[in-house]
Amino acid sequence: MGWLDGDVTTMALCWRLERRDGVGIGLTAHDRDLMIDGNLYRASPGMTPSAIERGDGSDPDSTDVEGAMSSRAISEADLLGGRWDGARVSLFAVDWSDVTHRVALGGGTVGAVETHDGAFTAELRGLAAVLDRPLSEETSPECRAELGDGRCRVRMAGRRRLVTVVAVEDEAVTLDATEPVPNGWGNGGLRWLDGANAGLEDSIVASAGAVVTLRTLPRFAVAPGDRAEVSEGCDKSIATCADRFANVANFRGEPYLPGIDLLTRYPGA
Repeated sequence: MGWLDGDVTTMALCWRLERRDGVGIGLTAHDRDLMIDGNLYRASPGMTPSAIERGDGSDPDSTDVEGAMSSRAISEADLLGGRWDGARVSLFAVDWSDVTHRVALGGGTVGAVETHDGAFTAELRGLAAVLDRPLSEETSPECRAELGDGRCRVRMAGRRRLVTVVAVEDEAVTLDATEPVPNGWGNGGLRWLDGANAGLEDSIVASAGAVVTLRTLPRFAVAPGDRAEVSEGCDKSIATCADRFANVANFRGEPYLPGIDLLTRYPGA
């Protein structure tokens, strides 16, 4: 790395960000755009990292990146709307006079994001942050799997439907289709395909006929005619697993295991 040994270096910091919906951008703190491995890294001199903490121990690496809002790259609406939550990030330094010279500085995912006076601060969680997660599951009377995942194994073919918004009032959204069974979309999800919320997902608390009630207000305004994909949900009880899905063999819960509420389960307790 002789290009870093001189009294004056030609170093520039670069970020590669990839959102969960597939959108990817490249940014650099240099004062002009750089082409690296066929990807264009747009000049964004206002973006600067704080001290980058790296070590050979088990503590997760982390850093903060600060910068100004840019409607062409990272907008306040997209940050607050959650489009960048969990985005994959790679951070590296490059010789702007010869971009084949580079050194990796870290990578991970976007964590907490704060905005203030037209600027933002984003936490970058290192790959070692996954070690902070619990290694084993706790017992629970409800199923710990998600409907249709690798542990549940319920086939979702036919349990997702393309719908169009007919009307919206706060968290209540009326669709042009009705639920397959009573509260069939409750605990499911709504993935927006177009409109201001395109690419975002909302959780469904309950459904009744053609009306679904979302857990929170949509991040952006919803208009009649917006299209979405609605998915069936599950209340994670063993009764629903048996009666509706015939999937007790894959139930991931312990409904009959005595817990600390054992004495309160009986009348008069």
